[in-house]
Amino acid sequence: MTRLLSSSGTVSPYKLHEAENDNMQYRKIEKTGDVLSVLGYGAMRLPTKNGRTDEKRATEQIRYAIDQGVNFIDTAIAYMNEPLVGRILGDGYREKVKLATKIPPWKVNKPEELETICNVQLENFKTDHIDYYMLHGLTHPGWKKMKEFNALKFLDQIKAEGKIKNAGFSFHGDKDLFKEIVDAYDWDFCLIQYNYLDEENQAGREGLEYAAAKGMGVFIMEPFRGGNLTKKIPQEVQEIWDQAPVKRTPAEWALRWVLNHPGVTCVLSGMNEEEHIKENLRIADEALPNSLTDEELELVGKVRDKYRELMKIGCTGCRYCMPCPAGVDIARCFESYDSMHIFGDKMQNKILYAIGLGVFHEGEIAYASKCRKCGKCETHCPQELPIMDLLDDVSGEMEGVITKVLPPVFKLYLAIDRFMIGRKTSKTEG
Repeated sequence: MTRLLSSSGTVSPYKLHEAENDNMQYRKIEKTGDVLSVLGYGAMRLPTKNGRTDEKRATEQIRYAIDQGVNFIDTAIAYMNEPLVGRILGDGYREKVKLATKIPPWKVNKPEELETICNVQLENFKTDHIDYYMLHGLTHPGWKKMKEFNALKFLDQIKAEGKIKNAGFSFHGDKDLFKEIVDAYDWDFCLIQYNYLDEENQAGREGLEYAAAKGMGVFIMEPFRGGNLTKKIPQEVQEIWDQAPVKRTPAEWALRWVLNHPGVTCVLSGMNEEEHIKENLRIADEALPNSLTDEELELVGKVRDKYRELMKIGCTGCRYCMPCPAGVDIARCFESYDSMHIFGDKMQNKILYAIGLGVFHEGEIAYASKCRKCGKCETHCPQELPIMDLLDDVSGEMEGVITKVLPPVFKLYLAIDRFMIGRKTSKTEG
């Protein structure tokens, strides 16, 4: 039977009839009354073929998930697939889901471009409204720009016009900034990164509970930390998982841990393999709030602690070292460095480092190499880490040709993309 849970984690006595199949758990957003599947489809990493998105397979995968009860689809203009998602949601599938997308601060150079981009997005999806609309990936610079451009007033405007139904934001900053943003506007929902390794990073558990207490929907991204918690499992970690009396894959442990939180509304999973979709659907039906035992939570805690032992730096992401006078995002530098050494895939981590710290800081490069050795960070570090020396290690391994070449190329792409959005808007208005 379909189960509907409120944000408090209690089971509602009535069924939901909009799903085509009963094997799905739903949770209700207290503030809006919307009822959403606990598993949402993250369309950031769709299947590829010959270096391009495999539209046929992506269509089959997403429609299969919807047929099984998934009713929340998330994408973004930055993922460069909004028109594709719009096509996938043809043949009546648009009416079966709540559609979410985002407007990125780094694409907006003047206030009027907010409306321009929104109109292009509506055209991309061939829809008259977007159900869940977000300011994308807010950090201190992005939030500052959005306030200067009166983005909150803009959200009120397009909400009143019926172009969007719910206003929210996705987030990659620190806890204090998260609370500031939550308190600055009458938000309907937020999207945060959360997994058992990042319980205290970024918004963290504290932010999750803060938003949930206000009745907001809380959506979770990166429950598997970009897949790192499900692939290339270190032997020392696997030995801990093997101690569990109930055998589960690392993916199941990670997803169950997130869904164990009553304040979580929906978890986004970037599913691009058929077996992963089926596994996640099964877990989404079974993983009720507060369903993990104390012993199981202790086991997950041991895995988390082992990962931290394996980290070369061991930074907890508390961000007491921030802000850096030189503009270094110390915590993200260390996170990228540790991820590369624990999970491998050096090239992928270097690319993410280059784009994340060289582009998406609103043009303010935040590489480790910017460190001026002032020492301020070390006086605030509760772990007494030799931060300045560690930043030298990060810059030595993470920086080079990629960090020099990739950001300007990516910025050129963004400039061309803005130009094309302008042209598309002119044609639509014409």
